[in-house]
Amino acid sequence: MSEAVAASVVAEGFKELYGAEPEGVWAAPGRVNLIGEHTDYNDGFVMPFALPHTAVAAVSRRTDGVLRLHSADIDGGVVELGVEALVPESDRSWTAYPAGVVWALREAGHAVTGADIHLASTVPTGAGLSSSAALEVVVALALNDLYELGLRGWQLARLCQRAENVYVGAPTGIMDQTASACCEAGHALFLDTRDLSQRQIPLDLAAEGLRLLVVDTQVKHAHSNGEYGKRRAGCELGAELLGVEALRDVRYEDLDASLARLEDEEIRRLVRHVVTEDERVERVVSLMTSGGDTRAIGPILTEGHASLRDDFRISCPELDLVVDTGLAAGALGARMTGGGFGGSAIVLTEAGDADAITKAVEEAFAAAGFTAPRVFSAVPSAGARRVG
Repeated sequence: MSEAVAASVVAEGFKELYGAEPEGVWAAPGRVNLIGEHTDYNDGFVMPFALPHTAVAAVSRRTDGVLRLHSADIDGGVVELGVEALVPESDRSWTAYPAGVVWALREAGHAVTGADIHLASTVPTGAGLSSSAALEVVVALALNDLYELGLRGWQLARLCQRAENVYVGAPTGIMDQTASACCEAGHALFLDTRDLSQRQIPLDLAAEGLRLLVVDTQVKHAHSNGEYGKRRAGCELGAELLGVEALRDVRYEDLDASLARLEDEEIRRLVRHVVTEDERVERVVSLMTSGGDTRAIGPILTEGHASLRDDFRISCPELDLVVDTGLAAGALGARMTGGGFGGSAIVLTEAGDADAITKAVEEAFAAAGFTAPRVFSAVPSAGARRVG
């Protein structure tokens, strides 16, 4: 479905629900992270790019303090809330994400007096592709435009992160929202999560005869569960024990000496992953900006998976099977992507090998008795924008 058709369908759905045309339609993408996992809440480096899969919202303002929410993807009618009554961690349904954005905007002093919102999304949920961030960012951008708040993409990302951290109660970093708000088509986003400085790195895989496969294992995860929070708390403790503001401040060259100062093996593993992952991001950026062959980043992706599996311990049998099978079938590199405990893996491959690798992964899942994976090619796409 084209962007124009999707916008038209969502606008028509809005009209059927609320009895009037929306004031506009907006879209915000999911993302896949090329490299840099669990570094964002450690003030480190990440390198995501936006997917063509988007959350789309038709929105109109209200002046009576009422927020009406509806999703075309979830059974149920229109949910009506009062903007004055929004309270953090009071909602465990999908509506917490758009409601949390309204709460965060109002908490920051922006006079959002209500809205009618109709949403639809093609971003797979629970697949580690930032479906929740896309939902947050599309609502934030729509309200920013309609209420003429004048906020820039990185500012919207900060507010959306606060909505997810405080209102939803999920301790996520800033990467997902920034990718959805700020990515550009044909580029990966090199983001320093400490100061939100950005560089758009050209990424034209097709021109180099390459494909990046996204393999959704269909194993669902939830960032608001305890394991993600435990990893973040462990990283924060590691930084405290080492006397630094964040693990980003531990120099790669000093890693061995820093690890020797830590008595707890679990904390050592977490620290080792974050410090080496930041170094991997910098290596990938160097390769991609020096005119070299993108194929050279393949082994770095695979290194990242081993670190996430062995040190951070957030992989699962399905993710490991994608990586092992892809590499055995000739992939240039592969790793899990996203928060972990399920979700998706990425596989970098020669374009001519993509179909064979996809078939090998599908057969391996069938042989293991796993649910069939969903496989598609990732194309670096545009960030959040108005579409109607």
